[in-house]
Parts: sequence; C-alpha cells; structure tokens
Amino acid sequence: MSPDTTPASPSSLDALLTQLRADFPTLSAQFQSGARYLLDHPHDIALHSMRKVAANAGVQPATLVRLSQSLGFEGWQGLRELFMEAMRDQGAQPYAKRARKVVKESGSNQMLAEMIEVQHHNLDALLANNAETLPQAADLLAAAPNVYVAGFRSCFPIAFTFHYIYRLFRSSVHLVRGDAGTLEMELRALTAKDVVLVTAFAPYSQESLRVASAAREAGCKVVALTDSTVSPIALEADCTLLFAIDSPSFFPSITAGVAMVEALVEQLLARKGKGAIRALEQTEGQLHRTGAYLPAQRG
Repeated sequence: MSPDTTPASPSSLDALLTQLRADFPTLSAQFQSGARYLLDHPHDIALHSMRKVAANAGVQPATLVRLSQSLGFEGWQGLRELFMEAMRDQGAQPYAKRARKVVKESGSNQMLAEMIEVQHHNLDALLANNAETLPQAADLLAAAPNVYVAGFRSCFPIAFTFHYIYRLFRSSVHLVRGDAGTLEMELRALTAKDVVLVTAFAPYSQESLRVASAAREAGCKVVALTDSTVSPIALEADCTLLFAIDSPSFFPSITAGVAMVEALVEQLLARKGKGAIRALEQTEGQLHRTGAYLPAQRG
C-alpha cells in the first residue's frame, strides 16, 4: 500500500472501535476474529502481549499486525497505544473438548468454587458493559405497541424469562417460538412500530438471525442480547446488551443473560410506574383465584 493510499489511523479508542464495528462485515475471516477480540475484550489489549492476544483471539500475531496496518497504524504497538491511553484515562471451544477438561479435572469442591468465581466475574461485567445501553433498550421496548422476544436452543430460557416476567404487567409481549416449523408465520405479525428482542451467543443459531433480519425488513427496532458487539444479531440491532458466557464447565453459562433480562424488566416496571403496579396486582390476583399457586400453609 503506497503512502498516498494509507488511511489515517483513528485518533481515539472510541473512533477505533466505531470503525471496527462499521468495517466488520467487509473484513476477512481472520481479520474478523482479531477485530471481534479487540471489540469484546478492550481491557486485555492493554494488559497482554500481542502473542497472548493473538492466542486468545485464535489468530496468528501477524494477523494483528496486518489488521493494525489496514487501519492506518505502522504496526500493532500503535493500535495498542490507544487501548493503553484509555486505561490510563479512566469465538469458543467445542463443547466436547471442554467436557474432556471438566472430566479430567473433576473434584466437586474445586469445580463449585471455580463456577462461583467465574459467575461473579460475569455478573460484575454487566454494569460496565451496559450502563448506557440498558436505559436505551428500556426506552425502545417501553415505547413499542408490541414487543416480540426470541431465543432458541440454549438461549430459550433467557427469552422465556424475559417474556414471563414482563408479561406479568404487560399483555402485549409475545414469545416467538417457531414450533413445528412455524417461525415464518409468526414473523408475519411484525410491524414497523414494534420492537423485537433477540438473544443469542456463539455458536449462533440460524433462527436468531432469521428473526433479526425479518425484524429489520419489517422496519422494527431490534434489541440484541448477546455475547459480542459484532455477533450476527448485534450487526442487525439498534441497541445491543452484552453478557458474558464464561464458565469452567463444558457449556457456556446463561446466568448473566438471565440477570440481564431481570434488570431490563426492572427498568421497564419503573418506567410504567403505577400502571405496572395495578397490572401486576391484577395478574397476581388472577393466578391465586385460578389455583395456579398452592395455598399458603399455616402453622
């Protein structure tokens, strides 16, 4: 690349991350792997060596050098300096491979301690990653005449939790299920005024992208609840909420995802105020009258 065609490098970390998100769909597969790690783990870039970052991102160190140069830097160190300045100012293993590690290192007490430690980290990251976007997501959802929520396979419990709790005080919340191959028929109900919340983490399901794409085609606003700012559904979204899926076990954790939707519903309840309280009282009363709950035992 000649000096005349070399792009000007971003002057701040925010500008760099914005450019990476904008350029992400056009990058090569190797560059996407490197860019994804830069976007999702900015604190690691300032703390770890290029070799460590490359290993974590699943690419060769030379890929990070070339990615840096494509962004206008002379090399990796110039790009890394933006992450270091920001600090001063203030994809996934196969399940079977992870399962072998769990079996090899089995020990109930140790495994429980590791699980608790990792979940603390996952939950702590929620605030740092979503302080600005959580209110934005709540505003979008609260203003919509209808809210549709979708999550498939391991993400279904996250979607169902949001649907179940939110529907306690709002009737116009709909769970997209796609039972018996009816996903396309359910998506026909989407209108331009609606908001669709989609949740997915790597490896991403085909259905989640189909829902997000259909929502965009219908003119809906899309809220993505996902593990990466450049996940397929995040690239389709108007607002992205992030949760970590780290786990010492063989399967990614949904704990932080469930906590995220609980916090989101809390924001929605607060926005609706007294109206939500009245609706919630009516729902609870109906559940008790219809025998949904066992009567309270008296001593």
